[in-house]
Amino acid sequence: MYISKSFIPILKNNPSEAKIKSHQLMLRVGMIKQSSAGIYSWLPLGFKVMKKIEQIVREEQNKIGAQEILMPTIQPSDIWKESGRYDDYGDEMLRIKDRQGREMLYGPTNEELVTDIFRSSVKSYKSLPQLIYHIQWKFRDEVRPRFGIMRGREFYMKDAYSFDVSDDDAIYSYNKFFLSYLRTFKRLKLTAIPMAADTGPIGGNLSHEFIILAGTGESKIFADERIFKVNSDDTKIEKNSLEELRKKFEKFYAVTDEKFNKKEFEDKVTEENRLSTKGIEVGHIFYFGDKYSKSMGASVDLPGGKKDFVKMGSYGIGVSRLVGAIIEAKYDDQNETMNWPISVAPYDISIIPMISKNDKSALEKANNINKELIKNNIEAIIDDTDENFSSKIKKMNLIGAPFQIIIGKQTGDGLVEFKRPGDESLEIKLVDVIKIIKEEKAKY
Repeated sequence: MYISKSFIPILKNNPSEAKIKSHQLMLRVGMIKQSSAGIYSWLPLGFKVMKKIEQIVREEQNKIGAQEILMPTIQPSDIWKESGRYDDYGDEMLRIKDRQGREMLYGPTNEELVTDIFRSSVKSYKSLPQLIYHIQWKFRDEVRPRFGIMRGREFYMKDAYSFDVSDDDAIYSYNKFFLSYLRTFKRLKLTAIPMAADTGPIGGNLSHEFIILAGTGESKIFADERIFKVNSDDTKIEKNSLEELRKKFEKFYAVTDEKFNKKEFEDKVTEENRLSTKGIEVGHIFYFGDKYSKSMGASVDLPGGKKDFVKMGSYGIGVSRLVGAIIEAKYDDQNETMNWPISVAPYDISIIPMISKNDKSALEKANNINKELIKNNIEAIIDDTDENFSSKIKKMNLIGAPFQIIIGKQTGDGLVEFKRPGDESLEIKLVDVIKIIKEEKAKY
């Protein structure tokens, strides 16, 4: 892809209305464009990143046996009145009427709708457990939308729901998602810590937020620093193994501000291990038993002819929010460089040829290199403009491909100048460049 043909409207300076790194970069590099307060169009660069995050989320959901569906953004009010949340949810819910005068709403979440789908389709305990998810737009009418896509009104979200016959089985499902989230964030090169959290309007009595540390985060967190050393790499999706994993994390104090108790914090955590800082919520899981199934009559037949209401949990990941969260965690302020993990980077590598009006040989070499990269499933963006070298490097650092090839007049025969943004370059063979990139991609 030539940068001259790409729709990447880069600004020279950070927009004055943007106050945090992610909002600044996403506007400056043309990843998004504001449509109205808290609502954005996703332009090609930002959309590529978000769709790669979505695919990783999808793959990790599928690995635990969750099945993907797609529910609509507009929901009838009747099911929310059944659950008792229609009036309780508050002004964040956008309520509308269709031309027949029927009360509708733009879904802020999907517990009611997925319960309605389940109760009409599943009648026997033999069909349980069921793990169902979808990835869809949500709308919450924030009173003060800010920080770009980090606190917008419209957002792209993966929400999953579990249906089980007993509390014991339901906790097993909960733990499956617990592990799935740890694996998802690891593939995004994020250290996300599960912390005991308040259940909020979703309800229930068991909940964890997954938090990454960031000074611009809205969540205040209090934790024992030793929680960051817990290893989940060898955890299998087995009942005992998953329960042990959660216990490893819950051994250490880690809560958001809603659950914080100063005395408990000081009693349980030695002074040298106390961490009090800010973080960004990137995922939230809840177990709420029969809160929705009971009010909406979602029951199954049990052995012996009895019926019981299914036990449910819900599990959310803000896919669009993760774009901003990765920027907050990875952006290099000093060098004005975006260090996208290769798993979600818009391009695997940028090719920067030194071009003049009278000499296009470097561009020809770039094209030949790109042909070899394409054969190896490596996606590149080529700066085919005749701007000066400094401007090209600055532009490509902002776009954030994890690797760069620079083609100048001094590059040796059979070699390319290869580097990571911000590092010193080295001259190596193209075959070695391909090997390095493939090995990096294979990690995630």
